[in-house]
Amino acid sequence: MTAPLATEMNAIGAAARDAARTLRGASAKTKNTALKAAAVALRTRKSEILAANARDIAAAKANGLSGALIDRLTLDPARIEAMAKGVEDVAALPDPVGRELARWQRPNGLDIARVATPIGVIGIIYESRPNVTADAGALCLKSGNAVILRGGSDSANSSTAIHAAMQEGLRAAGLPESVIQLVPTADRAAVGLMLGGLANTIDLIIPRGGKSLVARVQAEARVPVLAHLEGICHVYLHEKADEAKARAIAVNSKMRRTSVCGAAETLLIDRAVLATTGKAVLDDLVKADCEIRGDEAVRAVLPSAKPATEADWSAEYLDAIIAVKTVDGVEDAIAHIERNGSHHTESIVTEDAATAERFLASLDSAIVLWNASTQFADGAEFGMGAEIGIGTGKLHARGPVGVEQLTTFKYIVRGTGQTRL
Repeated sequence: MTAPLATEMNAIGAAARDAARTLRGASAKTKNTALKAAAVALRTRKSEILAANARDIAAAKANGLSGALIDRLTLDPARIEAMAKGVEDVAALPDPVGRELARWQRPNGLDIARVATPIGVIGIIYESRPNVTADAGALCLKSGNAVILRGGSDSANSSTAIHAAMQEGLRAAGLPESVIQLVPTADRAAVGLMLGGLANTIDLIIPRGGKSLVARVQAEARVPVLAHLEGICHVYLHEKADEAKARAIAVNSKMRRTSVCGAAETLLIDRAVLATTGKAVLDDLVKADCEIRGDEAVRAVLPSAKPATEADWSAEYLDAIIAVKTVDGVEDAIAHIERNGSHHTESIVTEDAATAERFLASLDSAIVLWNASTQFADGAEFGMGAEIGIGTGKLHARGPVGVEQLTTFKYIVRGTGQTRL
């Protein structure tokens, strides 16, 4: 690490802290003006963003990045429109700052209110997905937080072009450009400096990327971290599953986009329906070009399946591969998920309400679904406009992390001259 880099990064932190103080007093109208202008800028700068993304994709292919990572990196007109729409959706949300979460009066007449406030300065470290630049910038701005973005080197050109659009929005609203900053260097030492807190200017770190990145952040950070490590998501086909629903949900959960953290990685099938509904689902997955890795019972009905190893039950493929295991009822399915899952997202397909409720209540995952695809594990699909990630921890935020999850609270106490005995 060089002294100039540390000086540069600490200056970014100091500017973010100053911007957070300014933003704390900004009105909802001002923040929404910035967001709406940023959405317009994303659309008007579409050609510039696509050209930047093309340079990143060319470099990624030359460097041998996997198909899953290239999919995460790729932008097209529809994805840019989705980014712009996401920013507009965030603008349309109620302002999370200043919400009165609770209020009560003490016998001595003190009036006490718990009120939502911004966290302050948030550092976000991410890989591959350039859309995080817009999503994170919008969510932090709406929730009153300054943000320091450190994208991966593979998406540097795309992130820079998107960041320029977000700053255009800030200027239109008269807010400091340091509300949304993008670290301008690919030097990995910059990540270490962020994890150290940049001279106590960062209040929270959010990593969004692969297992190695998240593990490093959790191991080295000297400030609080909000993260999920892996998305080992399950779909369970109960013996009373509707076949049409099972076929649609299983294929969508795995194959809609294999590179997202909400993609199903393991399919559990009740032994009672393995040869019927289960076989139909497996055939559909094969037709969709998904590789099946199954246990002995699965391979008996689908000989083309590869034999699954113990490692497959806890694998996050992020690719067109799925592990398939036969189970004996809902309790067996729950036990398997608890042993091998990552507490991210699980879905049960069944027409039996009691079994579904048992599944929903028993699993300790951030998101559990009944008769719906795991790919709904997304802030926009939850009506949050966008998300920074899916929290799988148990403190502060679980599931999609949107604007409300990017606030903390303080107590406001109003008195009439009371003193304590």
